[in-house]
Amino acid sequence: MRTLITGGAGYIGAHIVRLLRERGDDVVIVDDLATGSRSRVADVPVHVLDLTADGAVDSLVTVMREHRVEAVVHLAARKRVDESVRRPAWYFAQNIGGLAAVLEAMQQAGVGKLLFSSSAAVYGATEGDAIGEDSETSPINPYGETKLVGEHLVTAAAAAFELRAVSLRYFNVAGTGWPELRDHAALNLIPMVFERLEAGLPPQIFGTDYPTTDGTCVRDYVHVLDVADAHLVALDSLGAQERGHEIYNIGTGHGTSVREIVQLICDVAGYSGPVLECPRREGDPASVVASAQLIGSRLGWHGRHDIREMVESAWNAQHSAP
Repeated sequence: MRTLITGGAGYIGAHIVRLLRERGDDVVIVDDLATGSRSRVADVPVHVLDLTADGAVDSLVTVMREHRVEAVVHLAARKRVDESVRRPAWYFAQNIGGLAAVLEAMQQAGVGKLLFSSSAAVYGATEGDAIGEDSETSPINPYGETKLVGEHLVTAAAAAFELRAVSLRYFNVAGTGWPELRDHAALNLIPMVFERLEAGLPPQIFGTDYPTTDGTCVRDYVHVLDVADAHLVALDSLGAQERGHEIYNIGTGHGTSVREIVQLICDVAGYSGPVLECPRREGDPASVVASAQLIGSRLGWHGRHDIREMVESAWNAQHSAP
């Protein structure tokens, strides 16, 4: 399959690119390189493009036609929750505007298969050990709202032209498949703890009085290689899918507490010092764990890597990659 990946030079995108190429697929990338890196995808064609710029639709149509694109994986988006709270209008312009440009170009170029990178942020403060695709969606920040509106836009596009689409709602992505593809941004728990340890500072736990087994927040962590594999499985399913839009959670169905993860990181890093217990952060629900039964039953996808593999792969990559 000939696939266009927006945001393909990023952390998740580069893993998807590598798996696609390993199985012999042709790949082309569109990325503004704001957070992506050419070094991750040095042997893949990269078109540097801001999807919200004037003329972006025409540029995308040209890329799709020149590379005879059959499917699009749309990953490109702004993804910082705190930034979305400070700049909500810009986030909507970036995330919804970029998706709109991709869909318009697909319609003009006659490309009828789409994977949309969504997020568990669409569920908002919904809590539990089995959050399914039919659970309430009520985002609590502009980033999550842009992902939910994006899903609505994909549904509308699938009704407007011959589009087969799947949205994947990621839970907490972690780990790395290859050291050179590691996550450089300290925006999630595991890289944030790494950053503090390397600075000679003790790890922090925010909130120890939640109604969970050990009092700390519980989250569903999924290995980036499993996330990338889910994209390949979903891409392959589009050939048999009727016109329309399907939505799947990408998680493990298993929750890990913040305290458990911090202790595991300390073990892997050889750290035996103190751990700081800090007050809760506003807006953190106690427990958010996916039900991944739907994609398992329909497409046969299941996460294969456990939390120790995620932590060890991330730690080893950080200390072996240039």
